[in-house]
Amino acid sequence: MTNKKRIAVLTSGGDAQGMNAAVRAVVRTAIDKGADVFAVYEGYQGLVEGGESIRKMNWNSVSGILQRGGTLIGTARSEEFRTREGRRKAALNLIQLGIDGLVVIGGDGSLTGAHLFRQEWAGLVAELLESGQISAQLAAAYPALAIVGMVGSIDNDFYGSDMTVGTDSALHRITEAIDAISSTAASHQRTFVVKVMGRNCGYLALYGALATGADWVLIPEAPPDVDNWQDVMVERLKAGTKAGRRDHIIVLAEGARDRDGNYIGSTDVQQLLEERLGEEVRVTALGHVQRGGKPSVYDRNLATLLGYEAVMTIMNAKQTDEPVVVGVRANRIVQSPLLECVEKTRAVADAIAAKNYEKAMDLRSTSFKEAFSTLKTMVRALPRPLEPGKKRLRIAIMNAGAPAAGMNTAGRTAIRLGLDQGHIMLGINNGFEGLARNQVREMDWMSVSGWASQGGSVLGTSRKIPKGSDLYGIARTLEDNKIDALLVIGGWTGYEGIYALNNEKPNYPAFNIPMVCLPASISNNLPGSEFSIGADTALNNIVDAVDKIKQSAVATRRCFVVEVMGHSCGYLALMSGMATGAERVYIHEEGITLKNLAVDIETLNRGFDAGKRLGLFIRAEYANPIYTTDIICSLFEEEGRSIFDVRPAVLGHLQQGGDPSPFDRIQASRLARLCLEYLVTECDKRSSNYSFIGLQSGKIQFHDMRDFERMVDMETQRPKEQWWLQLKTIADMMAKLAPTE
Repeated sequence: MTNKKRIAVLTSGGDAQGMNAAVRAVVRTAIDKGADVFAVYEGYQGLVEGGESIRKMNWNSVSGILQRGGTLIGTARSEEFRTREGRRKAALNLIQLGIDGLVVIGGDGSLTGAHLFRQEWAGLVAELLESGQISAQLAAAYPALAIVGMVGSIDNDFYGSDMTVGTDSALHRITEAIDAISSTAASHQRTFVVKVMGRNCGYLALYGALATGADWVLIPEAPPDVDNWQDVMVERLKAGTKAGRRDHIIVLAEGARDRDGNYIGSTDVQQLLEERLGEEVRVTALGHVQRGGKPSVYDRNLATLLGYEAVMTIMNAKQTDEPVVVGVRANRIVQSPLLECVEKTRAVADAIAAKNYEKAMDLRSTSFKEAFSTLKTMVRALPRPLEPGKKRLRIAIMNAGAPAAGMNTAGRTAIRLGLDQGHIMLGINNGFEGLARNQVREMDWMSVSGWASQGGSVLGTSRKIPKGSDLYGIARTLEDNKIDALLVIGGWTGYEGIYALNNEKPNYPAFNIPMVCLPASISNNLPGSEFSIGADTALNNIVDAVDKIKQSAVATRRCFVVEVMGHSCGYLALMSGMATGAERVYIHEEGITLKNLAVDIETLNRGFDAGKRLGLFIRAEYANPIYTTDIICSLFEEEGRSIFDVRPAVLGHLQQGGDPSPFDRIQASRLARLCLEYLVTECDKRSSNYSFIGLQSGKIQFHDMRDFERMVDMETQRPKEQWWLQLKTIADMMAKLAPTE
């Protein structure tokens, strides 16, 4: 028996990408806070077996696992733990090792088991005492077991968290597969049915379909709302072919069913379409590829933050505290009662089983229902006919600033939703330059075909901020094209440009129309929004490159200094550093001093002397004008000459390229829909407000463009308040050298 806190961690149920990152975070946080930490191998089965299945961990036990998929401590279904006798054995093993806190990483079944274990704990201890397996002193020392759950599940079907660990990575696998299938399907003019996981949750199917521009989706929460849904689907696909589509993708959730509760299988859909369309239809069941592969940046960082929170919760727990689940809501880590989460999670399955699909949808998040509504419009072959007497607005869309993955996705969503409402949608080429030169064209439904998954900017963009004669040209373009509203998808240039137009309203009456900016910048440096479209894609590009760089150092003792973009905003540097386990992140917000560098050199020397083979530093491009990447490399090389060598890696524009990540596609679709609704409403009110949209603390807000300068530091081109800076303490702690015993 010891006064020192002892915590165990296990992974249970189906594996999910990010579980290793979660285990790493639990182990390192516990050690940093002065606790002993144990890993339970093979889930609850290892808890029952004890012995070598429960092993004490040290700092280096979890080195090198951050980027690995699956779970290195294993997972297994345990029938024995389902029995009281099995749970009694598990309790005995924990007590004998002095463990009084348990972190369970798994799905709803695993967390239900954790709740039952906590409920029975007092009775199990009493039985062990009565049988003589533990002493009265031990029984008194362990009156309760502190349990914290963390949801590791690709299905995203657990109440209490907006996203579960593994979901984002699974969406990466799904979108990559459907993007690839779409190209071959278009080549042969074929139809594909893609089956994805999710049990009673259609999250992966819905958002996978939305992110890839699929033509139809079948999910358990919302079966087709007509009895002849097969006829409707076939007619919709035929209409799509007539409109010019060369391929059709139907995404099917494994739990899909009709309104009578009959399961809809992929073979059923295949046979139906082959008969009705008279063409080849192929089925691709993605299966366990959705669970496999390395975790995305989002999952690595989410798992890290949840693991930290889980340990801190146990360290501060009282004997009377009920088990909780740590999750993320509105981009903030939160705790929820475990029992309530389990009950509400199962309520969805119960509603589906009872064919109460309206209730099932109501139990899902607001964003889930909004996404389903958006998708129902996006899958139309052509827009609905114009309603008689409805006013048609002329709404223009343009991109501004540096390219950011997701710009095209946002443009596609806004254009199709606008056309479906009967409005005339105009595309402006090449940003403010194109607007000043009247580079305007009317868009139709098929103009944006294929944009959902395409990186870059099809409309073109520029970094020019309008001034002088540009303002007159823009006014003429707005007047000549009778533009009623303008949506600008872009970064700092877009915001500063609209801010300039807002200030010129008294001089140019044509500027008195509503305008709104949608944040799209890899730097994530825009006010009023915690996430800019393109930043997640850039992070995944960075981390993918750094993972490869780290692998290249296996045979050598080498330190890498990786330079990333972001101008004076350190978001990309910090978040990629946390996702790759970098020892140090240099950002403009903190600066770089010679004292910092001296400490880092000493730390590197000690680490390599102790046997480490790799050093990793991430530097934001504008972190310091004097201590450049080359200077830092030279300093490290000189001081570590006999111990390690140093290489720079300037990642450059690969950070801006590539197809948008699922996160960026989904975010782009959501924000574009809200921006369009805002512009239509403002036009109806005859308003000429200029605004910018953003997601802050889970709430979508529109900010008055007149507040732009007040909310930012114009010199550094970043917001005055940056939420992510609070994460640096956790990132630094995770990347420390192993503490000396």
